[in-house]
Amino acid sequence: MMNMIARGVAPLLAALLLTACATPEFRQPYVETPDAFRESQTPALAVDGIDGARWKPAQPAEQQPRGQWWLAFNDPALTALVEEATVNNANLAVAASRVRQARAIAGIAEADRIPQVGIGIGAQRARLSPLESNLAPGTNTEAHTSYNARLSASYEVDLFGRVAAGVAAARSDAATSEANFRSVLLALHADVAQTYFRLRALDAELDTVAQTVRLREESVGVTQRRFDLGDIGEFDLSRAKTELATARAEAIGLQRQRATSEHALAVLLGKPAANYVAGPSPLLGTTAMPAIPAGLPSSLLERRPDIVAAQRAMEASNARIGVARGAMFPALVISADGGGVGGAFSDVFRWSSRSWVIGALASMPIIDGGRNRNNVLRSEAALEESVGSYRQSVLVAFAEVEDSLAGLRVLAGQSAQIEAALVSARRSADLAQKLYDAGRSSYLELLDAQRNLATVERTAVQLRGDRALTTVALIRALGGGWDNAQPGHATLVQR
Repeated sequence: MMNMIARGVAPLLAALLLTACATPEFRQPYVETPDAFRESQTPALAVDGIDGARWKPAQPAEQQPRGQWWLAFNDPALTALVEEATVNNANLAVAASRVRQARAIAGIAEADRIPQVGIGIGAQRARLSPLESNLAPGTNTEAHTSYNARLSASYEVDLFGRVAAGVAAARSDAATSEANFRSVLLALHADVAQTYFRLRALDAELDTVAQTVRLREESVGVTQRRFDLGDIGEFDLSRAKTELATARAEAIGLQRQRATSEHALAVLLGKPAANYVAGPSPLLGTTAMPAIPAGLPSSLLERRPDIVAAQRAMEASNARIGVARGAMFPALVISADGGGVGGAFSDVFRWSSRSWVIGALASMPIIDGGRNRNNVLRSEAALEESVGSYRQSVLVAFAEVEDSLAGLRVLAGQSAQIEAALVSARRSADLAQKLYDAGRSSYLELLDAQRNLATVERTAVQLRGDRALTTVALIRALGGGWDNAQPGHATLVQR
């Protein structure tokens, strides 16, 4: 009879064990990727000897060396600011704390894999009633003192991988926190660089407007003298004063923008805005930007920390399905307890006072109102959510690189055209001034030429700043990764 029962139960147990693989196999979700960056195919961005048009299956590569990409700008002031922000930024400190928390949680989960051992020593004084002592009512009982020392141990046998799945989830969570920290670090460095270049571009624009103000002041002085002599009418004088006031107003507006950028840089550096002053440092036309190769291997995108974080989050969600499924199957806990009990403390450690117990407890939920089943469904839905987030992160990464490459291409073309326009505008303004001084043209024609020159000069300065900001944006989109940085040129790390 027992053999028949065993033969009937064995297949059932085998099937249970086969279906109780708590954690499903993780499968990398499919994400459609282009064969090449579309912007990298434009002649304006082609770089000889570099082929970045071929892609390979993406894998997290957060352990690759990233390097100090900001050194490619060959700017000691920028390097000092980045280093200061790395030490003092508050958001970075918060991210670092989260990494430590996640690592500690992973350590807690790891503790479930080893036996838990404890020791206890105590004393107790008690008086039992006659009924508790199995004596006749009214019998006088005396209080007594007992001492005990116990050594206990327990261990959960991980039959269905629940504990292992919990450890895997905690490890993936820790890896997610580390990737998020690197994402904050990359964003911080990029924000510092962009804010720094924005300040320098505003300084250059302020210099341009200041020069315009000086020209307008000289124009008002000359116009005033000519008006006093009766050479011109009041109309020309009023227009000259209007242009002067307008230029001064533009300078004041730029000063407000500069103050805002200066305050933002102070926050990035972990300083009170009132205590930080950034000295003027105009972004000159001779300032070299690192030349970024157009053909970029996909391994650079793999090193984006936000994609790495999304990858680890998927792995953690997948492991949590194993935790949820494991709760539906039997749990086996083996425990042991031993020690001694005596009426005196010295008696506790005598052989005759020994006591021990060894046991095993198997438990399994039978009726839980659907709690465990719904927990599995929740975990599976969380995995679907993390897969969607991963795909979105990858698509956004591709788009950001394309945006930055397109921005650099367009800005390069704009800059070339504006330089040509600047030469013509300066020539036109010089000729207009000479014609006006000779009385052969009106003040409106001179004003129009000067206003056009000021506009072109400001546009040139703004484009210079935009190119610096877009260069940093491309580096950020690629996840950093500069190596052997040199002035005017930078080589991206490749595998």
